Amino acid sequence: MKSRRKFLQTLTVAGAAATLPISLMAEQTAKQKMIHQVFFWLKDGEDVKDFLKEASVLGKCKTVEKSYMGVPAPTEARSVVDHSYQVACTLFFGSIEDQIIYQTDPMHLAFIEKNSNKWSSVKVYDFVI
Repeated sequence: MKSRRKFLQTLTVAGAAATLPISLMAEQTAKQKMIHQVFFWLKDGEDVKDFLKEASVLGKCKTVEKSYMGVPAPTEARSVVDHSYQVACTLFFGSIEDQIIYQTDPMHLAFIEKNSNKWSSVKVYDFVI
């Protein structure tokens, strides 16, 4: 009985301690630069070049520091490489807050409104640097 109680106490303390670094990490990452990557799978018949032109407006949003748009590179087929998307956008932000502002930027919202009917799927990967 004592060993079970001790075990539960240890788990409780470990659980509480485990949440502390998460909150500290969230505070630290909020101040770090951030990369926002968006991958688009276009519907059949959609023109990639036209979509790239439309997507280029995203790099002009006020909180975007730098942006790159492109298509899958013709690298060798390997099980870890995904060539299935048609367009990728990589946007650099000075902070997570800047990326949050970007989400409601009128140019970003207009891009979505005008072009969301052109993609069948979209995937976003965000990370701090």
